[in-house]
Amino acid sequence: MILAAETNESLAQMSDLLVYSSMAVYTLAFFAHIAEWVFGSRSKVGRTAAALTQQAEAAPAAVTVQVKQAGGTAVLDKPKVVTRSAAGTRDVPDGPGAAGGTVQGDLYGRIAVSLTVLAFLIEAAGVVSRALSVQRAPWGNMYEFSTTFSTVAVGAYLGFLLAKKNVRWIGLPLVTTVLLDLGMAVTWLKTPSDQLVPALDSYWLWIHVSTAIFCGAVFYLGAVATLLYLFRDSYENKLATGGNPGSFARSVLERLPAAASLDKFAYRVNAAVFPLWTFTIIAGAIWAGDAWGRYWGWDAKEVWSFITWVGYAAYLHARATAGWKGRKAAYIALIAFGCFLFNYYGVNIFVSSKHSYAGV
Repeated sequence: MILAAETNESLAQMSDLLVYSSMAVYTLAFFAHIAEWVFGSRSKVGRTAAALTQQAEAAPAAVTVQVKQAGGTAVLDKPKVVTRSAAGTRDVPDGPGAAGGTVQGDLYGRIAVSLTVLAFLIEAAGVVSRALSVQRAPWGNMYEFSTTFSTVAVGAYLGFLLAKKNVRWIGLPLVTTVLLDLGMAVTWLKTPSDQLVPALDSYWLWIHVSTAIFCGAVFYLGAVATLLYLFRDSYENKLATGGNPGSFARSVLERLPAAASLDKFAYRVNAAVFPLWTFTIIAGAIWAGDAWGRYWGWDAKEVWSFITWVGYAAYLHARATAGWKGRKAAYIALIAFGCFLFNYYGVNIFVSSKHSYAGV
């Protein structure tokens, strides 16, 4: 018993050390991402080359077809194929990314991603150590939930990169958010390793909370894309109406994907994870039935989980409604993610309920 207690205490200390170490590496990744944006600012030559490349891609190739005729050869022009985007969108090419299309910027970007991978592995090891020290799922309080949430968020981002998706522009806001999340976790939410309260001591903890963490991490990526979409859409609107954005806006926003690409990415990730969020609520109801003898009791956590579900359902419905696509739907998506954040921080810290397991 004494040996087991000492082992668990050592694992808990190792977990804390790993979390702090991951914060140090995430800080280095943050500065590398900053360098990617700063040194990736394209020069005049780079801007001209990019503009010529876009014009070449937009113009149809001068391909001809030769047809043999009696007594000679007739040259026929290849018919022009016109591709139109969806109604209400603009035919704007994606920007070159945070690296700005430069070798130096790309180098810093690759360094930033490598550091992010290292920090992710260290933090994941810290989460596993925490689980081993308490011999249960490592999300029984807000500190454990926060460290696991940031780990999964970074893992989802790296998964998109591994799938060759153009999402490196998420790197800077993601690492910034992770540092804020871990900073709050180790400063205000830190609690010692302990066993669960009886209501949480169930296999449903692995099912319900793990899906909630994954959904929240993907919703976060969708929220970042939605917010950047609003900025990029305003930028494109200003250019389309003859406006002259400032040098900072040009340097940053011109390197992001087009507004249509950001909007499409946000919609796809939110739509993909929405069924899993529905399952999360259903699993929570089943767990409540086992723990408290009722499936739904209008507890604060249950209410705000349902409000979050309604928010994302309204967003998906708005995307299917002609007059609510674009910016209006984006506002709904951000409100829905705000409900998710309040459900986590607000309800756990400020509202007394059966789900008050903050430990702070």
